[in-house]
Amino acid sequence: MKIIKVEDSLEGGKVAFDLLFEKLAAGAKTLGLATGSTPITLYQEIVKSDLDFSDMISINLDEYVGLPVDNDQSYDYFMREHLFNAKPFNQNFLPNGLAEDLDAEVKRYDAVIENHPIDVQVLGIGRNGHIGFNEPGTSFDITTHLVDLAQDTIEANSRFFDSIEDVPKQAISMGIASIMKSKTILLLAFGEGKADALAQMVNGPVTENLPASILQNHPDVIVIADQAAASKL
Repeated sequence: MKIIKVEDSLEGGKVAFDLLFEKLAAGAKTLGLATGSTPITLYQEIVKSDLDFSDMISINLDEYVGLPVDNDQSYDYFMREHLFNAKPFNQNFLPNGLAEDLDAEVKRYDAVIENHPIDVQVLGIGRNGHIGFNEPGTSFDITTHLVDLAQDTIEANSRFFDSIEDVPKQAISMGIASIMKSKTILLLAFGEGKADALAQMVNGPVTENLPASILQNHPDVIVIADQAAASKL
């Protein structure tokens, strides 16, 4: 696991972009993408660049259950606003949170990941150590699955909604086993609130109580953390 310390999220986005550029130059074609505030500076760097993604494939980590794609809090909407509208890909895959048969949707998404091996997976890390929506206690062996979101995750997401009652309580998430199949993992962590989880991820035991700790067992993980997030390393 390689750890790169940066001053802030702006520098982090630039460093992440340079690393991604190297992987693309080496032939990467399929990107695993994340949502939330953490990867925004990376996506801004991609949008500013002259890179052409028209032959690329993206596979997103997760999507809320029950939100239509035109809802401004859906991850489909987020990705279009922050990346896809400016940089069209050949194909964009996201879970369908409105699927009538969620079990069938989970199987469909597993097949997508199986058929399009991920070259570079972008990750954030939750305050409780979750990656994607794989909450503490999630099996390391699980692939795509339907998740009942942890209360602290619901509370963390509530700032994006009018009230906590409006926050979706479930999501479809790429599983930990699926994430671990990615050839390279690029994890970004910004802010003091991520310091404890990051320190446990890097130095603590590998335990399902802290899902991100499994990344210690991956052969190619690059962590980009600002001073605040790296303060307890």
